[in-house]
Amino acid sequence: MRATLRWAHSDLRTHRGEALFLVLATAGIVVSLLLATALFGYATNPWQRVFTQAHGAHVWLHTGPSADTGKLTGLDGVESVAGPYPTASTTLSSQGTRATVELRGTPERPTVGRPLLTSGHWLDPEKPDGVVLETRLARALLAAPGDTLTLPGTDTGTPRTLTVLGVADSAEPRYRPGEQPGLVWAPPSAVPDPGGQVIGLRLTDPDDTDYAVQRAVTVLGAGAVSEVSTWKQGRAEAQGDNRLLGQVLGLFGLGALVAAGLAVHGAIGTRIRGHLRDISVLKAIGFTPGQVVRVFLLQHLAYALLGAVAAATLIQALGSHIPGRLGDAVGVWQGLPGHTVALFTVPVAAVLLIGATTGLAAWRAGRVPPVPVPRPAAPLGGRLSGVARQALGLRLPPALVLGWHRAFTRRLRSLATVARLALPLLLIVVAMSAWTTIERFDSSPEQIGLPTALTVHAESGLADRDTRTLLERDPQVTAAYPGVEVAALVPGQTATIALRGLGTRADPYPYALAEGRPAQGRDEAVAGQGLLDLLDVRVGDWVRMTVGDQPQILHIVGRSVEPENAGRVISTSLDTLRENDPGLGPTLYELRLRPGADPGEVADRLATTGHGRLDVHAVPNPADGLSALRGVVVGLIAVLALIGLIELLTAIGGAVREGERDLLALKAIGLSPRQITAITVTSTALTALAAVVLGTALGTPLAHWLIDAQGRSSGIGAGIAQGPSIALLLLFGTAAVAGAAALAAVPASRAARRRLADTLSAVA
Repeated sequence: MRATLRWAHSDLRTHRGEALFLVLATAGIVVSLLLATALFGYATNPWQRVFTQAHGAHVWLHTGPSADTGKLTGLDGVESVAGPYPTASTTLSSQGTRATVELRGTPERPTVGRPLLTSGHWLDPEKPDGVVLETRLARALLAAPGDTLTLPGTDTGTPRTLTVLGVADSAEPRYRPGEQPGLVWAPPSAVPDPGGQVIGLRLTDPDDTDYAVQRAVTVLGAGAVSEVSTWKQGRAEAQGDNRLLGQVLGLFGLGALVAAGLAVHGAIGTRIRGHLRDISVLKAIGFTPGQVVRVFLLQHLAYALLGAVAAATLIQALGSHIPGRLGDAVGVWQGLPGHTVALFTVPVAAVLLIGATTGLAAWRAGRVPPVPVPRPAAPLGGRLSGVARQALGLRLPPALVLGWHRAFTRRLRSLATVARLALPLLLIVVAMSAWTTIERFDSSPEQIGLPTALTVHAESGLADRDTRTLLERDPQVTAAYPGVEVAALVPGQTATIALRGLGTRADPYPYALAEGRPAQGRDEAVAGQGLLDLLDVRVGDWVRMTVGDQPQILHIVGRSVEPENAGRVISTSLDTLRENDPGLGPTLYELRLRPGADPGEVADRLATTGHGRLDVHAVPNPADGLSALRGVVVGLIAVLALIGLIELLTAIGGAVREGERDLLALKAIGLSPRQITAITVTSTALTALAAVVLGTALGTPLAHWLIDAQGRSSGIGAGIAQGPSIALLLLFGTAAVAGAAALAAVPASRAARRRLADTLSAVA
């Protein structure tokens, strides 16, 4: 055992840099996997905790005020109900901020769908103007217990004030500007003129949600139900971008783990080929094959274990202090029941995988015979091919020809080296594609379904012509598209979707189409991927939906990129909807701004010009929630580059050792040390070039497939992927090849200037 440790210590002193790189690469991989685990837990568990503690309802039905919701209590599969509660849609303002809300008259604290107070207290019968706000709504309004909110006046024109008594978490879909109104619990007296009512159903079997919705709508009548939301929608909305971050980290972490395992396997294989004589001596003095295998195995397991322990310690001690969402995710994850198990399991799994790949390579060391078998001498690793001889005859530089020959003469070994080096480069190309896709959301939002920057809701008393005149008067507004958005029941009455009428046939709305053509004729529409999946239809099909008690039949002629409402959107022109309802008027306006205009400044200016009659807010961009992904991508590229560096150093070491036995022949034919150095540098550069070409050729389509697959699963749809520019890929490839050549120059130069006695010893 003592001799084994001494040999391992001697080997460590000889390969300090390689050991350090392996430790750092393992630490980076384990950090990525632990952060991915934390994000998955953060995405799911907080909502699940709120839903469980609140005894949440699985289905929420918004109906007309006259609907007989009492019939739902006796439905099979309904365990209990919440409500019905009277509701009214209105706008609240606080500290210059406005938000669309749903006032929900709640006489007492519910037992089903119970709000979980985070600050303040529940409604007080002695305070009829007191309300409780949903957490995200309170954050948007900058409101806290004790603050005063302003409610628009009724027909008398006198505004009302409400006092915030508390802030509470809810498992229902949360406030999203322009998409989902915020939830406000208020006494029934604060909702004197309700426009509808809402009832929640808690089911005995959550898997029967669709069937329960269908039966509830049948009992009440399709015309009585205006909107349906389920626990699945609430969970998906709560997970949001955190789940995407977790998927990105998990995918790249696993890919980097495989790349690291292959890099370790290649490093050990190269070292075995370079130390055949040393291994034979070890066996000759009494080392068994098992001891030789254990030397390599334990040595690299120690490197991996050191990196994994360092990563786990770092995440446990400092993970919650990471700025932004990653730190929040780690902080929540550390309080979850499965945290300790994951903190132990993930590093152990990474170490075992690296150990498995190490064992396969170390097994070859155990098979080395005690007496070295002489290797037949051959120029440059093999007989020169006819092409190589002709190239030399054409007076091409010997370094180029012989470097090419050395790099690719042993096909199996050369292909393995190129493949191992190409894997981290491939993942780097995928990471760069993710970065450029996020940049596309910021720089060209009109290409990913966001042609407008602001959404405006006008008061009911403001005429359409006056509103458009007021909006288009602003110098930064280039177009104002009138529109309306209503909830529609899908066929089968199992869910509601968003039906939009935007623009007119004379001034159509500029949808971003990924498939098909724009909606131009009567009854033509474009739909998001989420709607196509929900209804199991394709472009070219006809779909029927119900708005209130009015059927609407539309012909889907195109698929639009829809970043809102999980893609469950079908859009047509306002003229088409008016054919079915002549009295329908616009309830919102989508504003297109001049390039370079600041949406915040324009929104403030319009709100001031409208004298409080306009509710203006920015159109949400999915990239706003992916800002943390940029830092993640940079960190992943650094880890992958480190793994690629390990593989590159392995390839350089192998090339230098392979060239030692050719050194005498090269000097004999008159090549200078500089030319001999150039052969090794050229061989390394060509290997790196082949890996760059392979990694780029495979990474670019793989990135498009992965990003579009994520787009389809989120409902946005395919067509959002944006690969790196040709210039960036050329810069990336040039840097990789030049870096490989620069790293190979120093060891190749030292080998080319070795003394004759050392060269003869190496050949022997």
